[in-house]
Amino acid sequence: MPEMAAEPVRRPADSAKEEFIDLIERFLEYLAGISERMPFAVDRQKFRSIATLAALSVAIFITWKLLRAPPPRQRRQPRQSGEVTAVSGARSSSNSGLTSSEYCSSSAELRSHDRVDELFLPGKHTLAQIVRYRLNEGRKVTCQLLGVILEETTPEELQEHATVKSSVREVLLEITKFCDLYLMERVLDDESGERVLLALKDAGLFTSGGLNSEKVLFCSTENGRISFVRQLEPDWHIDTNPDIIHQLARFIKYQLHISPTRIERAAPNVFSATCLEHFFGILD
Repeated sequence: MPEMAAEPVRRPADSAKEEFIDLIERFLEYLAGISERMPFAVDRQKFRSIATLAALSVAIFITWKLLRAPPPRQRRQPRQSGEVTAVSGARSSSNSGLTSSEYCSSSAELRSHDRVDELFLPGKHTLAQIVRYRLNEGRKVTCQLLGVILEETTPEELQEHATVKSSVREVLLEITKFCDLYLMERVLDDESGERVLLALKDAGLFTSGGLNSEKVLFCSTENGRISFVRQLEPDWHIDTNPDIIHQLARFIKYQLHISPTRIERAAPNVFSATCLEHFFGILD
């Protein structure tokens, strides 16, 4: 038997194109028929040209809309159970050595600090890297002195002596390497301020170049400290006073509340730790 010639396979795109052209031709014939039934004379050739232009405009518009349509999103493949287990184990190990009693409700902040907990396992990274990530690349920090940097916790104690915590010195030096750091405190007299400056100098905090006496601010009231922070507009403020933390929560991007006991968070952007060193993983 003679072999039959194979018919060329018509692609879907060619078929759709032919159907579209046929639709336009039928539309033009329909318009031409309407022109013949009009009660006045119509130039058939001119009418056909105008109709063709109108049909072409509609076709261009439809094509443009189709090209602008976003491609369908691919569904995310679920994580393998082994990967989820590994991440969970990394978080639990990191929380035992690096995290404090910190709180965060917004998803962006939670992801940022979870990333730190997952990556910075004990002994894996330097203090400089941990400080940078903990501060979320913040470039300006304001910090209270009493109870955070100094052993003393009241202005009355500063009238007698001022002592810098030995464990906090290393953290402060790392912060000053990439942050503009300002220290502030309420004092009862000028002599108290002089004692604080001398203690900071003796601890070697003025020798790194990132901190100097001009960035140590004193005031006579707690509201004065709030005013300092509002004017400086830091990325982070560190304080022990819950009232100040609460008042600044809507103005400052992040805050760290230093408290010896676990407390309820004042706002989603407020974290807490028992001490500054604990927040950066210096103390377990």
